[in-house]
Amino acid sequence: MAQLTSVLQERREKISWRMSPQVRRNFTNGLLFVSPWLFGLLVLTLYPIVSSLYYSFTTYGIVDDPRWVGLGNYRELFFEDHLFWKSVSNTLYFAIFSVPLGLIFGIAIALLLNRKVWGMAVYRTVFYLPSIVPEVATAMLWVWILNPQFGLLNAMLRSVGLPTLGWLTDPQWSKPSLILMGLWKIGASMVIYLAALQDVPQSLYEAAELDGAGALGKLWNVTLPLITPTIFFDLVMGLIGTFQYFTTVYVITGGAGGPVDSTLFYGLLLYRNAFTYLKMGYASAMAWILFIFVLIITMSLFKTSGRWVYYQGGDKS
Repeated sequence: MAQLTSVLQERREKISWRMSPQVRRNFTNGLLFVSPWLFGLLVLTLYPIVSSLYYSFTTYGIVDDPRWVGLGNYRELFFEDHLFWKSVSNTLYFAIFSVPLGLIFGIAIALLLNRKVWGMAVYRTVFYLPSIVPEVATAMLWVWILNPQFGLLNAMLRSVGLPTLGWLTDPQWSKPSLILMGLWKIGASMVIYLAALQDVPQSLYEAAELDGAGALGKLWNVTLPLITPTIFFDLVMGLIGTFQYFTTVYVITGGAGGPVDSTLFYGLLLYRNAFTYLKMGYASAMAWILFIFVLIITMSLFKTSGRWVYYQGGDKS
């Protein structure tokens, strides 16, 4: 132990000897320059995270002091709160359908917009524009489009003799309506896929043609394998985004999650517990459950990505 202490002391002396006054001054100035970021990280990020973990084991209503209840919040969530499981099922339903459909439609539109056609820049702009529309404006627009009485979509169905639907007012169609709204804003992922498609070497397509591959063969054996890193990125970000789905459904339902709790998503229930019922400890427990679940899903995706994600050169991730 004494020998180890002497070695460490000797190394400290060497390091301090090597740091000239100029180096120490630069190091100090560097710390001063990054101090606002360090303050934000410690006070505005790390402290709220640690505090929420503590509050998740308490009953805390903001106006009163937190009272320690241990695992009481988690026990109530899992075994007593039926709205918790309703929000979980709604969120999983939304994620299971919206994420794959978003991937499929994003890739399909990017493939169409990757062709050399006159005026393609205009088409790309038109498909991208919905993605920059604010969420609140998007929600209000689709409330009008999906209105059961005078909505544009039901008017189109009537014009061709098809039965109309309740859309957002029907518990069976409320979540599909939200999925449809999400597909309208796939312009951001479309741009990412378009960039990935343009990065695929043309020599690989030429080699595939020499081997007798048709359009579907080149798509399956060349295009899709080489854009799997982009697909993987969009998959991870899409899952994280759907589990935090909140703004659109809050604007449409006014925070109620109707009809019949069919659009009561996890993020909406968490918001209601925190800012409507002032159950901050309960909401903190929900937030940590969501964090752990998303972490497990993300780690599982990274674990399996080595089997299907390919990078340039043909090596798997």
